[in-house]
Amino acid sequence: MGADSLDELCARARACRVCESHLPLGPRPVFRVSASARILIISQAPGTKVHATGVPFNDASGDRLRHWMGVDRETFYDASRIALMPMGFCYPGRLPNGGDAPPRPECAPLWHDAFVTLLPKIGLTLLVGGYALSRYLGSGSMTNHVRSGSRDGVVALPHPSWRTIGWEARHPWFGDEVLPRLREALARCL
Repeated sequence: MGADSLDELCARARACRVCESHLPLGPRPVFRVSASARILIISQAPGTKVHATGVPFNDASGDRLRHWMGVDRETFYDASRIALMPMGFCYPGRLPNGGDAPPRPECAPLWHDAFVTLLPKIGLTLLVGGYALSRYLGSGSMTNHVRSGSRDGVVALPHPSWRTIGWEARHPWFGDEVLPRLREALARCL
């Protein structure tokens, strides 16, 4: 990839068709970035509601993430403050057990480094869910990554889907320790 401007990179990413043959609903890259953003949220991949609307985290998972962060929708969707970049930009489909398929493996290696290079003001990165945690923090359990807290401007979080409600109940330290630290870090950046 050449040295694009952020607008050029966004246009190329939105036009991406690299994994089109694997996407049951076709390509619809969903992300939001701005060169002025101070917070970057790297998440999993769009679900069907997000695919339909083109708005990242426009679903119950987004409601939970905003609650964890202690921010309203207006703040969350202000791209000049918060950039949203999933591991896979397009909806990857469903697994036989009913869960969403993993993000397409082509996406993050193709786009992430180029975007991060063009987001110079990022002071805090939230890694949301196992796929983001594995790519950026390496091997280890999601629980251990989340428990270890923030480091070097990075906060590790579980995926905010309904599936983590039980996990959160079994790990009260998440609400008692991690979320207050997260909100303090966000307040400093916002």
